[in-house]
Amino acid sequence: MSVDSRNVLAEATSALSDEDIVARVLSGEVPLFELLVRRHNQRLYRATKAILKDEEEAEDAMQEAYVRAFVRLDQFAGEARFSTWLTKIAVHEALGRLRRRKRQEEFPDTMKSHDNPERTVHDLRVRAAIEHAVEKLPPIYRAVFVLRDVEELSGAETAECLGITEETVKTRLHRARMLLRRRLERVIGSELGRSFSYGARRCDAMTAAVMARIQVLSAGRSE
Repeated sequence: MSVDSRNVLAEATSALSDEDIVARVLSGEVPLFELLVRRHNQRLYRATKAILKDEEEAEDAMQEAYVRAFVRLDQFAGEARFSTWLTKIAVHEALGRLRRRKRQEEFPDTMKSHDNPERTVHDLRVRAAIEHAVEKLPPIYRAVFVLRDVEELSGAETAECLGITEETVKTRLHRARMLLRRRLERVIGSELGRSFSYGARRCDAMTAAVMARIQVLSAGRSE
């Protein structure tokens, strides 16, 4: 889809809720699924990278989550928000990958560094410090922290995504914050929302990859 076509599509459907778009995709307007991908790339990236620590593997998990969501779209009952339902799929995919990785080899306790050309030199030090501190958290605390404090999901939504109780969410979040305070004296506040960024170039690439797989699936269904 061209840039102009994307802009027209975005303008025409910007007022639609996720649930409205889901209904239209199910009725045959498959290209609209692209809007859901673009809307939720940031959230899914933060959630999957918090669990996996690795950017490339996080993106693989994101793509697989989008495809699984598309395949199961008719199972979305609307009992929870679509964003929660989608995040839960991504979290489960990331956790599954983490379990498989741990079975294959010992999980390294080092931070992997990746160049991100969209980050400025000024921001890089602060973001790297925050990301490193978050990535050092044990996985069970890290996932809760990112979903609650970075993505600002409610306790109930976080519990649903991770398959735990709200009380457990509160306990793990409290523990995660305590651990972070020991490692970060000054850089937690306003910079958190800018960490684990997912810029326009990467968003475009992820969206294109997901939609290519969606088109193949749609073509197979119509045959």
